[in-house]
Amino acid sequence: MAGTQNSTGADIHAPPSEYYSGPLALKSAGINRSRSRNYQRFHAPADDSQSTLRRRGSIDDKSHHPRRLLIDIATIERAILEQEDTNGDYQITIEDSGPKVLKVPTASSNGNRTMEVRGTYMLSNLLQEMALAKDCGLRQVVIDEERLSENPVNRLSRMIRTTFWNGLVRCMDEAGIQKICADPKNTKPGAQPIIYVPFGDAPALEYYTGVARDLASLNIRVVRLPRDITPQYVKSINNQFGILTLAADVSYDAGGRLVYKPLPFVVPGGRFNEQYGWDSYFEALGLLADGRVQLAKNMVDNFVYEIKHYGKILNANRSYYLTRSQPPFLTDMALKVYDALSDPLRDEWLRNALSAAITEYHTVWTCAPRLDPVTGLSCYHPTGIGMPPETESTHFDHIVAPYAERLGIDVAEYKRLYAADAIHEPELDAYFVHDRAVRESGHDTTYRLERRCASLATVDLNCLLYRYEVDLASAIDLHFGGSMATDGHVSTSAEWRQRAEARRTAMDRYLWNESKGLYFDYDVELKEQSAYESVTALWALWAGCASQEQAARLVDAACRRFEAAGGLVSGTEESRGRITLLRPNRQWDYPYGWAPHQMLAWCGLYAYGYATVARRLAYRWLYTITRAFVDFNGVVPEKFDVVGMTHRFQVEYGNVGVDFKMVPREGFGWMNASYQVGLTYLTSHMRRALGALTEPEVFFERAGWSTDASASHTPASTPMPVPVFAMADARRLRGVTPLHCALEAALSPTDSPAYFDMPLTATTDDPRTPASPGSDSTADDGNTPSTTKELL
Repeated sequence: MAGTQNSTGADIHAPPSEYYSGPLALKSAGINRSRSRNYQRFHAPADDSQSTLRRRGSIDDKSHHPRRLLIDIATIERAILEQEDTNGDYQITIEDSGPKVLKVPTASSNGNRTMEVRGTYMLSNLLQEMALAKDCGLRQVVIDEERLSENPVNRLSRMIRTTFWNGLVRCMDEAGIQKICADPKNTKPGAQPIIYVPFGDAPALEYYTGVARDLASLNIRVVRLPRDITPQYVKSINNQFGILTLAADVSYDAGGRLVYKPLPFVVPGGRFNEQYGWDSYFEALGLLADGRVQLAKNMVDNFVYEIKHYGKILNANRSYYLTRSQPPFLTDMALKVYDALSDPLRDEWLRNALSAAITEYHTVWTCAPRLDPVTGLSCYHPTGIGMPPETESTHFDHIVAPYAERLGIDVAEYKRLYAADAIHEPELDAYFVHDRAVRESGHDTTYRLERRCASLATVDLNCLLYRYEVDLASAIDLHFGGSMATDGHVSTSAEWRQRAEARRTAMDRYLWNESKGLYFDYDVELKEQSAYESVTALWALWAGCASQEQAARLVDAACRRFEAAGGLVSGTEESRGRITLLRPNRQWDYPYGWAPHQMLAWCGLYAYGYATVARRLAYRWLYTITRAFVDFNGVVPEKFDVVGMTHRFQVEYGNVGVDFKMVPREGFGWMNASYQVGLTYLTSHMRRALGALTEPEVFFERAGWSTDASASHTPASTPMPVPVFAMADARRLRGVTPLHCALEAALSPTDSPAYFDMPLTATTDDPRTPASPGSDSTADDGNTPSTTKELL
């Protein structure tokens, strides 16, 4: 989208690094400091009725005459915080009780006149812009008023694209190693930074040994891992927290010297300062939507490295995660990156990525202890021993207390003896197996999984493995002629189709509940379905394992149970149960909503013909994010209470992403991604309503938008705007899943253009081109999806 230019020719909405280095960026000598006297703090008169100024809402109308502010940063920053930041958190929010009006010098008058900056939104944007200008080394600056009053949808999308992703990038090179070695979960005083290097990676050992030598002041210790990383070994280093190396570009110069370049990657944010497992998949979707292909590719390469050297995709690359994985998304992640690559060697790159996924499938997910041989389904079941060391020191005290009391010792002594294997307690051992499994599931924590997770064949995990199977079948057909050699074994598309069909049959038998129209987790020990109603049932649509008949019932049941004001809620209130002081709320239960659940549901709903439902849910979620962004100084948190429509709540582990001063610099990884991807689901009508902060129920009523669970199109049609990735997914899964087999059978050979032959990346003149997150237009201007071509 072309930028808006001011009178100097500068792009008003350029990234901070450009905007504050252009003609509007004034160094300290550029402004007469004495003009700061023209700043006027607002003082309410004794009689409020005589005031011509009033407190304003978050968004003010733009002036017909674009204006620019002449800012002495130290002066205005101090003034705005003194007047408006009444709770002292270095943010301007709707919870502050200031007058929400500030007079600021104008550039056109050379600072001799002032203009009013009004409302929470513009004042908080002013605070943020001053902080960003300071980052660029400025003490005085000219800021366009339009930059402060920018449409909040455009502003947030732009900040994600140009600022937040950059703030989340880490690299394990010499320049970045100190930042990534810092582990907020390591609270041991004076802890020495440790870099763990795989046994078989000699270049990494050489490089990091040199880094430790060159950065002697950091006192870094480099440790070579054993060839066989056993659970017992991992337990032995429980008190020696360290970072695990990841992939690098390795070469040698003409003199034979090592040239080692670690690959940059994205972290979730906040206290999560390493590359996480399933977070990375959703982050990659956002990166790809924003054109950051190399970063997404690097993260796939890191996962391939982890499988090769650590035996699995790790929960994250820290030593205490060596026995634990996370929900597997590698096949779809690699294929989406492949679609975006133009590298002539991309086929070989894909072969390596898929080969790693096959290794992970066989050695992690479909063997003991994770495979249940009776059902043929898989469970989360990591191999770690004892109490997870990365938790807070008192996290398990309430669990351990009864056992300590039995022995007549205090909790601290019991934990010490238990960790040293001086106490053997099978019940406690079983508890920690399940606790670690909850963490491997990514849903830590929830009453759905508590004390039973390792015994549950969960809907989500088996949907993911089904998707692995159909992805591999499809990719081997599309890219490798039906067979692909991997580590001495030839994989064929036929065998992966057979595995997928076997899993789908088992899921129908054990997970599908015909009477309720939902998928449920299955307890392989009790041999019964769990009664907990989870929104992960909708993952079956993303995976493509539901029939059209199952999908219709599933969508109806899910909308009634999980659709809340602000998006999809994790589970039902009834399933969660009563909350008390002794039974506190869990963050993956009602009333909380999370980005992964939203994104997978949108994708699946659209694929099965429920575009209207997908867009409605996307609008709810994006409204929740945008409302918080406007009212709370640009915040983008880890999660939301989607029932109460707030990020302000007390729950275990808090809410990452809310603790910043002046300006948010990272957002939160998968929340950033959900916003960018979610925007591609909205029609232009919806996007305009979102920019005006029209509440979901108000918008749906005024626009006549359907609020039921009815299908809006046949899956073989392409309702516009087409969301990002939708065409590629449809083409890739052709003839593999029940949905796409039905579509292929229904299509006439004479249909042209054939649905599955549409380009993976539409050209600019293609009416099916998805709207980019940063644009303010889509192919459709109505509130009801249209179709480019009905093929059925």
